[in-house]
Amino acid sequence: MKIPSKFPSPPSRHAPSPPDRVRRSQIRLFAISLVLAAAAAILGICARMVPGFAHTYSITVYPVLVNTIGRFSSIFPISLSEAGLYLAAVFCILNLFSLIRKPLAVLSRLFFLVCLLLFLYTANCGINYYRTPFSYEAGMVMEKSSTEELYSLCLFLTEQVNSTLKETDHSEDVLKGLYPGQTGDTPLPSAAMLREFGMEGVKSMKDLGTDYPQLAGYYPYPKPLMNPRLLSIQQLCGIYSPFTIEANYNREMPYYNIPHTICHELSHLKGFMREDEANFIGYLACIGSGSPDFRYSGYLTGWVYAGNALAKVDLEAYYDLYGRLAPEAARDLSWNNQFWDRFDGKVAEASTQLNDRYLKANNQEDGVRSYGRMVDLMLAYYRDSQW
Repeated sequence: MKIPSKFPSPPSRHAPSPPDRVRRSQIRLFAISLVLAAAAAILGICARMVPGFAHTYSITVYPVLVNTIGRFSSIFPISLSEAGLYLAAVFCILNLFSLIRKPLAVLSRLFFLVCLLLFLYTANCGINYYRTPFSYEAGMVMEKSSTEELYSLCLFLTEQVNSTLKETDHSEDVLKGLYPGQTGDTPLPSAAMLREFGMEGVKSMKDLGTDYPQLAGYYPYPKPLMNPRLLSIQQLCGIYSPFTIEANYNREMPYYNIPHTICHELSHLKGFMREDEANFIGYLACIGSGSPDFRYSGYLTGWVYAGNALAKVDLEAYYDLYGRLAPEAARDLSWNNQFWDRFDGKVAEASTQLNDRYLKANNQEDGVRSYGRMVDLMLAYYRDSQW
């Protein structure tokens, strides 16, 4: 016997209609966004208000994040943060076309993205601004210094720059004589050169960790941006990405900046977010490196910071020391000025103002002037080394 024809069943009263499912999905996404935003707010308040919270977080939780998210990001040869920036731009453009037809859906997705990035920033970066300063952990005594002490430091740096230059012989290595003494005709660094710099940067930071335990441990490979002009137009040497826990740097800037910048950005991955301390840590890593290129970068970068401070109090002494620099170092400094002068303009000015507000909002009340504190740290270190 043939099976009778079946009549269609009425829709279940419990099965939500498509519009209901969409609405519930939007509500869930909105709820998750609020949870992420609330978590970021609570963590930020704790970092600011609860004594010892930020320091404990930076030496317990943050290293776990570096060893998971940071290790995952290091698998990829390109900067994930840079790739994510391009994808985010595409995401926003595509959603603009849907904004008129589905405004709530688009806005809920954008709100979720903002809350997610806020949470990642807070967890991977923001809290660390309130940790115990490196200078305190290292037992450094910060004192007021005289002009004579500053001159003595600058003289020492001048001698070290010139001495290190005598050790740089690139006739057989990957740099092939392109550095130091760079000019506008010098080609951009090759991939092999950048890889050499990156590996030496990691090694130098690990070596520094033997003297300062708070800097010991794993370091991911620092990555040059595929499009370095993104940083150049903002007059930035490098950037730490809290969203992917990566150290990124500008590969088209003057060569002598690259080693120090690599170590500077890597220091952020140990939870030291203050720019003055990251500069100082980068200086220590470079001058303690087995590579003459890194030592030259460290000493010349230190010379620039200390020299600028000396020029404000004794311009004649500054010019005297500048005249004692080896010709290669003078050419590097000249090219450095020429390179960054090309990017003076509204974008660089806006970037500086934004960076100033960012630093002040993260417990660095002097804003961009906090970079000058590196001189005090170098003076304290120099003073201790003379004993």
